[in-house]
Amino acid sequence: MTVPPPQSPAQPDAAEFPVYTARSFLPTFLLGWALGAALTFAVRGVGGALLTNPCEGHTIVALLVPLLLGPGGLAFTARHWRQPARAALGLGLVVASLMPALFVGAQDIGGLRRTGCAGGYVVISEVVNGQRGESISALALAAGTERTLTARVGGYTRQTHPGLFTVSGAASTPGVVVTVARTQVHAGEDFTVTVRVLPNTPVNSYTAGVNAVITQGGKRIPASGTLELNVRPRQP
Repeated sequence: MTVPPPQSPAQPDAAEFPVYTARSFLPTFLLGWALGAALTFAVRGVGGALLTNPCEGHTIVALLVPLLLGPGGLAFTARHWRQPARAALGLGLVVASLMPALFVGAQDIGGLRRTGCAGGYVVISEVVNGQRGESISALALAAGTERTLTARVGGYTRQTHPGLFTVSGAASTPGVVVTVARTQVHAGEDFTVTVRVLPNTPVNSYTAGVNAVITQGGKRIPASGTLELNVRPRQP
């Protein structure tokens, strides 16, 4: 008579997915979100109090909490996914990394750009019915033709940079002439730019643009904008 082998005790299914219920999930999720939101405004407040320079260090403060809460919350959730309450806490931190942390950080960085901390630039736009249209980064012109555009100095305001910017046209080839209607403008003020391609300019891609500079406190502060200019064959 054959004796059957002894049965090993039943092992729990290690891959069994845990049961999440609203009663166990929602309160801890809200707690994680509240902790993330509180950390966001605490770091923002402490950073604003400690940073005396209006520009330096503020970008790091704006991005620090989202970068900590997002990956940190995901790692915490992955580690405790079989424990619904702890996993919910991690998910709350992840959501807080997006709202309010990332939203508030983006608003703060936008404020730095408006005050000139992120540097300046020249926006070049099309002219539609005599008004400023969409900004452009590329332009196609046939040899022997020209196009009138509009431009403005962005990234700065008249409050942060109250003087006049000296503006000038620039091109990567003598066959392209960029002319500005005014040589001095305020920040944010529109001015006309004419891009002209001389008749004998070879068909190729060139760079055309506008440079602006202002001297403030003995320091030259530049801004620039460029176009990729595609020169086409001259029309017969």
